[in-house]
Amino acid sequence: MAGGWTRDGAVQDQIDDTVADAVQFARARMASGEGDTHCAECGEEIPEARRKALPSARTCVQCQSTRDRKPAFSAFNRRGSKDSQLR
Repeated sequence: MAGGWTRDGAVQDQIDDTVADAVQFARARMASGEGDTHCAECGEEIPEARRKALPSARTCVQCQSTRDRKPAFSAFNRRGSKDSQLR
């Protein structure tokens, strides 16, 4: 149920768009093409099991885990309140 000037289903549309953007952002960050045999960050050899599971791997598991812990940035603010847009 939407209220005020919004139509029914507008909130769900915002949620769906936010999820779609996050998926698109994650796919854009994924490496593609030929992977490396040694980690691009630390130089250690990438285990063969990882290279088979992810042929485009360019980092070892430990370095990738460190990169994944960094906060992701989203440029979209889909909140409807004026206060959230002022932050």
